Amino acid sequence: MSEAPAADAVIGRLRGRLEELSRAHEEAARELADPAVLADHARYARTAKRHAELSQIVDTHAAFRAAREDAQAARELAADADAGERAALLDEAAGLDARAVALAARLRLLLLPGDPLDDKNVIVEVRAGAGGDEAGLFAGELYRMYARYAERQGWALEEMSASAQGVGGVKELVFRVAGEGAYSRLKHESGVHRVQRVPVTESSGRIHTSTASVAVMPEAEEVDVEIAPGDLRLDVYRSSGPGGQSVNTTDSAVRVTHVPTGLVVSCQDEKSQVQNREKALRILRARLLQMERDRAARERADLRAGQIGTGDRSEKIRTYNFPQSRVTDHRIGLTVHNLAEVLAGHLDEVVGALADEEQRRRLEVLSSPDGPPPEGR
Repeated sequence: MSEAPAADAVIGRLRGRLEELSRAHEEAARELADPAVLADHARYARTAKRHAELSQIVDTHAAFRAAREDAQAARELAADADAGERAALLDEAAGLDARAVALAARLRLLLLPGDPLDDKNVIVEVRAGAGGDEAGLFAGELYRMYARYAERQGWALEEMSASAQGVGGVKELVFRVAGEGAYSRLKHESGVHRVQRVPVTESSGRIHTSTASVAVMPEAEEVDVEIAPGDLRLDVYRSSGPGGQSVNTTDSAVRVTHVPTGLVVSCQDEKSQVQNREKALRILRARLLQMERDRAARERADLRAGQIGTGDRSEKIRTYNFPQSRVTDHRIGLTVHNLAEVLAGHLDEVVGALADEEQRRRLEVLSSPDGPPPEGR
């Protein structure tokens, strides 16, 4: 049975939204011809981008309608044609049906509501969990994995705060990743990562299980999170640990407390109070933004249909098994047997599978007769 009728049903449910976007497309075209818009470079750029996005939707919808109409016309002609011509016309109709199905799928993707934070830079926190020194070593390996992935993507990475644990391990490390699509590619990394291997200090050869938690937060600008000056308490103190002379001999470390929530952020890696204060505030803004998103998600659990798992740090999301060179993402049941490559920053297969699953879930909601109308377009 042809899939074209099902595509008709899906597009039919979206008719109202498509008509609304068509009107918005016409309005954007008129604005682009307005001298006032032409004189305002920022407004013109925004309008041109919007017009281009809407053009893709409008043109795809028009192509879908044309394919369905041409297919119907070919079948009507086939009814009155001789045997030889009838076969050719029915083949043409079938080809047009297939094209319509493909165009409907593309249209559904174009109508998917975009995550407004996908283009944000991110602040990532990696913390050692259960497992003592081995957990600290694993946390350091996760940081290096993300650093190598960021390098492969052409993103910039900035270490913001670090606390060592044991020999060569990490108790906590906070870093910033800046680049196109950083949040969209890394947002599903939040959660508990588990490692199974024989620690170098284990003489009996037993496999131990250790954990580290990862939190990926969109970087918040001052306009995203408003912090009243009276809500902050700043304390300065002398830095500890390795560092330059001025780091360890002056009161350059900064501790920022957000009084209403009790959130505390400390930074001591830079040589000046000003630099440490700025880093601490950037981390604090990201945490406050994430708290607000978590609150909204709890109130409306279906707000983001594409969410993979809960994103909570307490949720075990992935296991890195060294004896079997295996990496398993438990949320989507994906297993790859190239652990060394994954830890070397080759995350595209895993990250891509998670993005595909997010898209699949969002499409399910969009295609459902009871699903919410698409937003954000």
